[in-house]
Amino acid sequence: MAKKVIIIGGGIVGLCSAYYLFKEGCQVVVIDKSSMDSGASYVNAGYLTPSHIIPMAAPGMISTGLRYMFDTSSPFYIKPRFDIDFLKWAWYFKKSATKTKVEKAIPIIKEVNVLSRELFMDIKESGDLGPFHLERKGLLMLYQTNKERDYELEVAEKAKFLGLEVRELDKMGLSRLEPNVNINAKGAIHYESDGHSTPSDFMKRMKEFLINKGVEITQNEEVLSAKFKNNSLTELVTKTTSYAADEFVLAAGSWSANLSKKLGIKLPLQAGKGYRINVEEATGISMPAILMEAKMAVTPMLGYTRFAGTMEFSGINDNIRKNRVEAIAKGAERFYGALKISREAKDHAKCGLRPVTPDGLPYIGRTAAYNNLVIATGHAMMGWSLGPVTGKLTSQLIMNRPLTMNINAFAPERRF
Repeated sequence: MAKKVIIIGGGIVGLCSAYYLFKEGCQVVVIDKSSMDSGASYVNAGYLTPSHIIPMAAPGMISTGLRYMFDTSSPFYIKPRFDIDFLKWAWYFKKSATKTKVEKAIPIIKEVNVLSRELFMDIKESGDLGPFHLERKGLLMLYQTNKERDYELEVAEKAKFLGLEVRELDKMGLSRLEPNVNINAKGAIHYESDGHSTPSDFMKRMKEFLINKGVEITQNEEVLSAKFKNNSLTELVTKTTSYAADEFVLAAGSWSANLSKKLGIKLPLQAGKGYRINVEEATGISMPAILMEAKMAVTPMLGYTRFAGTMEFSGINDNIRKNRVEAIAKGAERFYGALKISREAKDHAKCGLRPVTPDGLPYIGRTAAYNNLVIATGHAMMGWSLGPVTGKLTSQLIMNRPLTMNINAFAPERRF
């Protein structure tokens, strides 16, 4: 008999989990507290990033955060506040930000990203979603200073050692790759392993596919509590009804920590806010790029160019700080000589909350508390890139299939 599975969260992780569970013959229900048309799964840079091998919890990040604490326009901003959960998370982050732990995490991050990139390609080639935007041109790390070049060259050497395709471009090589743009940079590191997409395009098509196949998607429905018997969840309770199932998946992004508390599970997790500006006028930009000194991302998408960035720890809210939007716009204009981002584009900027773990690795796996719950969250800035592989691993856990990779490093109840 087919298993009934309820997924809490309709972002890319939740929908990809639903996709692979449907393929396994499960009866799937997705519950989301929003209207499923905004948030991190819609405002991200759309990158598929095997090149992003360094976790956010790296040496020096705490001091960087403290240095920027009172600069609300900085790329990495921590709002000063007394919050016990945040202080605990920050302590775990500090413990995780060591050279030894980073070196241990690098090959794991590379492996899971490569697997997810291939799953993206598999979904595209399957034709299930119809044609959607997905390109593999690689990613440029653009630098204006020798300091950032030298840093990225060290990362590039690690990436090459792990088998990723990387090459260095001088200003002439850069202009050959981007002939229609005046780029104010000394050069770039080109990670040829990477790809990019248009998130809203993928999400729209994935939702349509799932609904057409009979997956139930319930929007604007918030889970308030849960019922359980022994060590098994039995029902989720919302304002209007209750949902029973054989298996449950917690994929609620930055809201996962609050929900896990209701289940008696400690899940150190903080919301890291990111912003995006869409420029619909032609920019001439054809290559995705990270602007290193500006600490922001640029992506050519369907019908517009997206400029995205910042990491803001200020709790769960959708407040947009205009000075942070301005900082993104100015950073982009410093790198692209002819670019001028309009006031209208800045006024229509959006934000999204990324779920950030203390060590930069996601939570994927079961817990000791319940034998029928899989947690799938905490992907930080790699959430888009890791959506398919997380969905695949979630389906394998629920169906008791052999896992595509060892996920011990992603254990939700790991020690920090």
